[in-house]
Amino acid sequence: MQITFRWFGQDDPVTLDQIRQIPVVSGIVTALDSLPVGQVWAAAPIAARQEQIERAGFTWAVVESLPVHESIKLGQPDRERYLDAYCRSIENLGALGIPVLCYNFMPVFDWLRTDLALSLPDGSTTLAYNHADLEKIDFSTGRGVLPGWAGSYSNAEIAALLAAYRDVTAEQLWENLAYFLERVVPVAAAAGVRLAIHPDDPPWPVLGLPRIITNARALQRLTRLVPHPANGITFCTGSLAADPGNDLPQMLRDLGKRIHFVHARNIKRTGERLFHETAHPGAHGDIDLVEILKTLREIGFDGPLRPDHGRMLWGEKGRPGYGLYDRALGAMYLAGVWESLAKL
Repeated sequence: MQITFRWFGQDDPVTLDQIRQIPVVSGIVTALDSLPVGQVWAAAPIAARQEQIERAGFTWAVVESLPVHESIKLGQPDRERYLDAYCRSIENLGALGIPVLCYNFMPVFDWLRTDLALSLPDGSTTLAYNHADLEKIDFSTGRGVLPGWAGSYSNAEIAALLAAYRDVTAEQLWENLAYFLERVVPVAAAAGVRLAIHPDDPPWPVLGLPRIITNARALQRLTRLVPHPANGITFCTGSLAADPGNDLPQMLRDLGKRIHFVHARNIKRTGERLFHETAHPGAHGDIDLVEILKTLREIGFDGPLRPDHGRMLWGEKGRPGYGLYDRALGAMYLAGVWESLAKL
């Protein structure tokens, strides 16, 4: 297993020099976030980012993420040019030896939270989700406010996209995902890139939008859409555990070698569709990460894993969920558990 760390490039308050002081981290997870969605990632900017990472002593272990254009998710006629661009980007990533591509197929929104700085009893702050609060938001006027999500769309654009998805069913979204995978999986396989879809976060419909990558049945269906080893999964413990019906260790056993990347974090469920994120050790939340790592060893997982969203500690200011300190603690905790399991 390779311990990795998410880094958002030059604008990230957390620097590569700081990450280098976390002794267990050897890989960086990043993306070319400044490029518009749907644009080809040319070889030159990929190589420049890779050189920067390697100069700091790391490998570029995972691209997270290369966004999928909404036209592809909606199945619109212009999706072909965006699919062509996506395939060319994959080829350029593969040519430079970047092995894993994490992406998602969530309509409009990536991960959603309704509070970016919930205060915890120990004085830290964390990301939190309250479904009832989310459902009160109305984007139809273009003036809705969602504090827990920072995206590339204006409120007016969000309102237009929500309208475009109004008649898109879950099955239609599955059809559009299948179309996407039929195009990109052969390209990824030829390029030596493993695709790793991220589960929907949270794993249920939001704001009238269908969400389909939510549970064991959905992940198994995903692997069958294009039954090739390059078509795989980012196993995100926090996303999947938000639904208490998901048995994470069993899901790991069932998915096996189709797991190409792991996000390891802990959450505390405090009600129906109500949760917040916590410190990584099991006593602080509802996820037994020791059992998760034990199961990963049992199935022979040897890919990249990163500590996922962390709390903000000791007065740190920065990108919510992506501060330095708690993720560094998480990396050390995960590496310590992994090393201990290896010696049992």
